[in-house]
Amino acid sequence: MFNLLLPVALSVMAGASIVVQQALIANLRIALNSAAWAGFASYFVGLLSMVVLALALRDPLPASSLTARIPWWAWSGGFFGAVFIALATILVPELGAATFLALLVTGQMLASVAFDHFGWLGLAQRELDTTRVLGVALLIGGVVLIRR
Repeated sequence: MFNLLLPVALSVMAGASIVVQQALIANLRIALNSAAWAGFASYFVGLLSMVVLALALRDPLPASSLTARIPWWAWSGGFFGAVFIALATILVPELGAATFLALLVTGQMLASVAFDHFGWLGLAQRELDTTRVLGVALLIGGVVLIRR
């Protein structure tokens, strides 16, 4: 039970950090009158934070022979993060944090069950069963209730 408690607590904290991040970036967007520069500031501070983490963990730079073997698409995660930041920066002030994040989680769930079912991008295949479909349906129901 305790082995599960820490990952669950950290996952909840990660979710809460997304709300804080989106509120901060939305405010920065309004202050700067620019979604692009607010997103840039977010990524710049994130980059600095990751450099500090890498230094603290004493992670060596990956060897060029290793990085050359990694498929091109594996490097594109930052692009999708930028799409997320840009859309969140624009939509959080319009929709509100609760509605935006409920819709965000719905999108994540729909994509997640599809990626799991088909094993896309190297994920292990997990069949789409009745329980998962019910879970997604309940999540969409939750979004409808939060929007009111």
